Amino acid sequence: MTITDVVKDTQLKTMNMVHRTLLCVSGGRIGARLGDMQVFKVTTTGRTSGKPRSVMLTSPLQVGDGYVFVASKGGDDRDPDWYRNMVANPEITIEPANGGAPLAMVARTATPDEKADLWPQIVAAYKGYAGYQTKTDRDIP
Repeated sequence: MTITDVVKDTQLKTMNMVHRTLLCVSGGRIGARLGDMQVFKVTTTGRTSGKPRSVMLTSPLQVGDGYVFVASKGGDDRDPDWYRNMVANPEITIEPANGGAPLAMVARTATPDEKADLWPQIVAAYKGYAGYQTKTDRDIP
């Protein structure tokens, strides 16, 4: 891991902490949505530690009873840790930031055909995802 990677990771963790603080202090009135996207606290199991790991994520789409989370990491060349944890152990819990009940779910990566169908809808919900994809050679899951 390079020093640049450490700085980027620290920035993302700080942003996540600030987001959680805003949600807590405002009673969920500030930060429960970003634009048209719903915000969730997503809890995974650490792939090496086995401990619960939580992160605040936006979901640009709901498909049936499931939610779409985009592992963009802002266009970084590395998959986010939360995604790597989901791949290692797909049993997750999601909790709407507006205070809804936690939901136990089984995560999975969209197939290439599913992603081809979903990607235009994802970009329509948040145009930044298209920019993130241009910043990296990694196929954003």
